[in-house]
Amino acid sequence: MIGRRFAAQNIETPVGAGRACAHRRSLTLQSFSDGAAPARRRVTGTNHEPLTTNHCFMCGICGIFNFDRGETVDADVLAAMNRRIVHRGPDDEGFYLAANVGLAMRRLSIIDLATGHQPMANEDGTVWLVFNGEIYNHQELRPGLESRGHHYRTHSDTETIIHLYEEYGRDCVRHLRGMFAFVIWDARKRLLFGARDRLGIKPFYYYLDNRRFLFASEIKALLAYPGLRAALNRSAIPEYLAFGYISSQETLFQSVRKLMPGHTLELDEKGRVQIVSYWDLPQDAESGLHSREYYVQTYRDLLHQAVSSHLMSDVPLGVFLSGGLDSSVVAALTARLRRDPIETFSVGYAESSYSELPFAQQVASHIRSRHHEVRVGWNDFVNALPRLIYHEDEPIVWPSSVSLYFVAKLAREHVTVVLTGEGSDETLAGYTRYAWTLWNARLDRAYRKLVPSAMRSFIRRYCDEAGLLPLPVERRLRHTFLARDGTSWPSFYFDNFYSVFTEPAQQEMLADGLYAAKGEAYRHSLGYWEQSSGDMLHRLLYTDIKTYLVELLMKQDNMSMAASIESRVPFLDHVLVEFTTRIPASYETRRLSGKFILKSAAGDLLPASIIYRKKMGFPTPLRGWLAGPQLTQVEQLLLEPRSLEWGIFKPEALRKLLGEHRAGIKDHYERIWRLMNLEIWRRVFLDRDPAYAPGNIAVT
Repeated sequence: MIGRRFAAQNIETPVGAGRACAHRRSLTLQSFSDGAAPARRRVTGTNHEPLTTNHCFMCGICGIFNFDRGETVDADVLAAMNRRIVHRGPDDEGFYLAANVGLAMRRLSIIDLATGHQPMANEDGTVWLVFNGEIYNHQELRPGLESRGHHYRTHSDTETIIHLYEEYGRDCVRHLRGMFAFVIWDARKRLLFGARDRLGIKPFYYYLDNRRFLFASEIKALLAYPGLRAALNRSAIPEYLAFGYISSQETLFQSVRKLMPGHTLELDEKGRVQIVSYWDLPQDAESGLHSREYYVQTYRDLLHQAVSSHLMSDVPLGVFLSGGLDSSVVAALTARLRRDPIETFSVGYAESSYSELPFAQQVASHIRSRHHEVRVGWNDFVNALPRLIYHEDEPIVWPSSVSLYFVAKLAREHVTVVLTGEGSDETLAGYTRYAWTLWNARLDRAYRKLVPSAMRSFIRRYCDEAGLLPLPVERRLRHTFLARDGTSWPSFYFDNFYSVFTEPAQQEMLADGLYAAKGEAYRHSLGYWEQSSGDMLHRLLYTDIKTYLVELLMKQDNMSMAASIESRVPFLDHVLVEFTTRIPASYETRRLSGKFILKSAAGDLLPASIIYRKKMGFPTPLRGWLAGPQLTQVEQLLLEPRSLEWGIFKPEALRKLLGEHRAGIKDHYERIWRLMNLEIWRRVFLDRDPAYAPGNIAVT
């Protein structure tokens, strides 16, 4: 049964009083993580100084800032928030408490295992930091900071952020090269400063009202705060149904927001908040300045540097290897940079037509890695959904998230850090939809000149009519200019390649009052398209990097962190990404294929059979599963009285959709997947149903 009952165990952190010292009081925290042996941690402080600890975690942060200086942060509440993200840092934890301010941290020890502890302070204890991520250029920054009089006590990248903040204030982020989400408490200025990396590799969520500010790496930590109940953000439903994610600062939770990539946040004790963009993707593609070989060689050199910098680690490190071009290039470069054989990890399915395992095995043999595999079946897949939706905080957009969790879980048995191939498609035009759209646009211009509007409308209706054509033909035809309104960009592009529920479909499906005004579902994504500039290809890439890629990175972070493993994305080194914006469109795509800069750059790294094979895109057998007996389980979930009585969807429209899919009249598998995830998400977070509480994690 989907959402089978899990034995939820409420994991609490007992707090015991510590022994008194001459001038200090201390207390010891004992923490338990998924059955691990308890670890003892010392937390010290005086009545007149902040309460802090010598220990921290690298991969999860949270905190409380009360605007009233007389409203002291409750240490137990902060600890409860921190426990919700224990999976992000099972090695250690740390706290800073000073009257109305509280910072907390979970650590996955990766760099400077002995002294890289957080929360971390400057020399005089007036600036405190909690930080999630990695700064790859911290060793290059250190000599300059030391020459300016800053004194280091550790070898960690964390301390570099503190000294940069002391030196440059809010502009400190402009000097950082890496992935990060961090918060600084500046006791001198009595303000909180937060930042998120340029591309959104690391998450940053927050809640703000007129009394306090809460922040965390995951939404579930915010929901541990007393009185902050999970509530549906009904205005986000149309965008969720269309894309599966929310591309603005909003989330599916009412009052919970995210700090957008490339932004900083500053907040004072009067509750005044200032959110500023410090970076945007350059939009200055070059035309005819350099040869194609120049771009290939420069990209190869920059990628080599990025992979080299991302190998920074004091713990075992491996590579997620799908067998596709992107991860294979990262694995091949890693193998060249490392002396010993590297560890590679792949996931596949019993259904061979959906599995890339043979390609991954071919690459692993070529680079001589120590290769590991895991296979996922329907029962593994569906039984993991409640737990993984809990970890992702919002409904899962892509079925590949589930596969990603299983390969991360496998990798955690051998390593603590993995490199992945995320980001190449969105920066080098790797998806077929880019080249397809360029051709569609060219053909559509001629089509609109030659064919009257009435005839075009008739052809569009014919393409959309169920049962007139075989389903495979119908699916392909719907992606062409014949089935799209070339005068409407949302129809021509968003409906074509992204929107699972188009606006007409939403109007038919949503209960009265929930259907947004026309264009509302696409408003945020369309905003990025409209603010982009240059040729069509670079505008497409800009829009995807600002929307689609951010969600992919959230998936990457949460699914790997669910297995307590850190994933790194060298293709998204911001210097490398900025270079890709300069590459002329004519060098990036050829016919209906893209990513030719990377294909050319990989010529000496991989066999041609891997470089030029047809892209599969990390597929899952979900379409086949939902055409078989598994569909009955999903129907039972979606048609239960509690599901129909939620009041979000029209029951008759839901029954019609499932009936059409079962009869083979239309292929609704993507819509069914989206509805199934939303329903499980509701039961996990809004209803807090014990039957949907993942094992070993208390949802309530």
